[in-house]
Amino acid sequence: MTEKNHGESTPLRRGWTLIPPEKMPEPTFWPAGLALGTVLLLWGLVTSFVVAVVGFILLVFSIAGWLQEMRHE
Repeated sequence: MTEKNHGESTPLRRGWTLIPPEKMPEPTFWPAGLALGTVLLLWGLVTSFVVAVVGFILLVFSIAGWLQEMRHE
């Protein structure tokens, strides 16, 4: 009535199949750069124009890098 599934101890019901494991994306530092750029941009709006510009540049490069990496997966 039940079939064994590839060496595991839990039986499968007739007609059921195992879901193949999903491929996880590689770890990356782009989300951290995006978060830091956002913080610097917002902090710079309150304190200094230079900090805001650095935050904006980091934010743009992080978004571009993350999108580029996602396109190649």
